[in-house]
Amino acid sequence: MKNRVCFAVLFVMLSVSGVFAADRGPTAQLKPVMDELLNVLSDESLMGRQHFEERRAKIMLNIKKGFDFKEMSKRILGKTWRKLSDAERDSFTELMTKLLGNVYIGKLESYSGEAITFDAERIKGKRAQVTTIFEGSGGKIPIHYIMRKKGESWLVYDINIEGASLVRNYQEHFKSILRQKKYAGLVKVIEEKNWAFEQEQKLNSTEKESK
Repeated sequence: MKNRVCFAVLFVMLSVSGVFAADRGPTAQLKPVMDELLNVLSDESLMGRQHFEERRAKIMLNIKKGFDFKEMSKRILGKTWRKLSDAERDSFTELMTKLLGNVYIGKLESYSGEAITFDAERIKGKRAQVTTIFEGSGGKIPIHYIMRKKGESWLVYDINIEGASLVRNYQEHFKSILRQKKYAGLVKVIEEKNWAFEQEQKLNSTEKESK
């Protein structure tokens, strides 16, 4: 169940990226980019260890276009964010962008044709929630994109799956680290996690290629 939900989170994260039209609502901005994501996932020329970096770059480019990682990072850190300099905020946002990619991209690469349908949309001012249904072998999972309008684009800053908020989960996890190791300790933990994930995913790519 945990792996199924993690995969669903990642698919949602990466499927919201792309070029946004200025005169379209959040759902209309999400739908057209699905094909672009699926093309990356199914492109045989991007598979295997030798294409790891290229594949990762294409997926991360999509994430950055569809997510407001600065807003996400701000909400995750809470009061600590207000104590940081602009340079530290930018650095933390970059670390979080990389962490979220590393945590979930490995799950995404196991995609095998699961269906995603758009179910509902709620807009209140510059905030919106777009609900999709992720349908795989384990059944249907409702996934809620929590978005805000920034300029002319609707950007995701949180994801809610079966009552679990991605941002809230990181808030709780990081609180304990901040209490014990302060901000510098948290940064070190994230850097170590990123390095470990990258090594593991490169190894997995090599093993898949050899089969």
